[in-house]
Amino acid sequence: MKRLDRRRWLQFGFALGTSAIVSNSLQAQSPDASNQEPAYRLSRADVAGRDPAHPLDPALRMAHETLHYIRENIVDYTGIVIKREQIDGRVGDHEFMGIKVRNRKVENGVIRTPFSVYTTFLKPSEMKGREAIYVENQNDGKVVAHEGGMKGRFIPTVELDPNGMIAMRGQRYPITELGIENLCVKLIERGERDRKSGDCVVEQKMGKLGDRPGLLITVLHPVQKPELDFHRAEIFIDEGLRVPVRYAAYDWPKKTGCECQVIEEYTYQNLKINVGLKDSDFDRTNPKYNF
Repeated sequence: MKRLDRRRWLQFGFALGTSAIVSNSLQAQSPDASNQEPAYRLSRADVAGRDPAHPLDPALRMAHETLHYIRENIVDYTGIVIKREQIDGRVGDHEFMGIKVRNRKVENGVIRTPFSVYTTFLKPSEMKGREAIYVENQNDGKVVAHEGGMKGRFIPTVELDPNGMIAMRGQRYPITELGIENLCVKLIERGERDRKSGDCVVEQKMGKLGDRPGLLITVLHPVQKPELDFHRAEIFIDEGLRVPVRYAAYDWPKKTGCECQVIEEYTYQNLKINVGLKDSDFDRTNPKYNF
């Protein structure tokens, strides 16, 4: 498989601007991790960069390169996702999910491996045990799910439209948009759109998220506009994995001097790449699952 060498990756990183992708805050290596913001350890100097035609141009170039790298090199992966989202004006608690993801693979225009996702909630307690499976072009496009906590004892396994009201309750995005490949797609889509919306301020620093070195990018939209999703966004690109592992977006402050409220946060932690997931990992009859 093709790989981007370290020097070339850093060259892209040094040139990086950026917009939005998907991912939240994790400090520990287990579902018992504390629900606190990640501690960034940053170098004193900002990363040197070019003076592009638009601050987002280098980010868009890197996003396309990263998306190509993922599609060429990453077959599947496991990990933990921590998310926190604002729904109907209310910021919820941190939620911890174990995930298995198998990326779509296409040969000669035909899907040979469908995009596949398995999730299991680890925290909070009222969600613990909730499981869901989605496999592209199977099960009439529906997600197979069952509740966790006390509800799971009484509510049977159901099949749901992933974009329907029930599946989307308390969620900003459907299960079909989970994963680091989808993060890069979002980066490109939002970056292209934001590029047309005027100026933004981009800051870049090399640092660490937990013990993982990488590049922290902050994007600030000084002027609020209806077409913009956030006032400030933070993206962390893991140097070793060469993929985005954290995305957090914050709203404009309601009053001058007020703290910006979280819109959405996502962090992919403890990622293990190309572990050889099987069809059984995305099968409701798997004896390790509780469907």
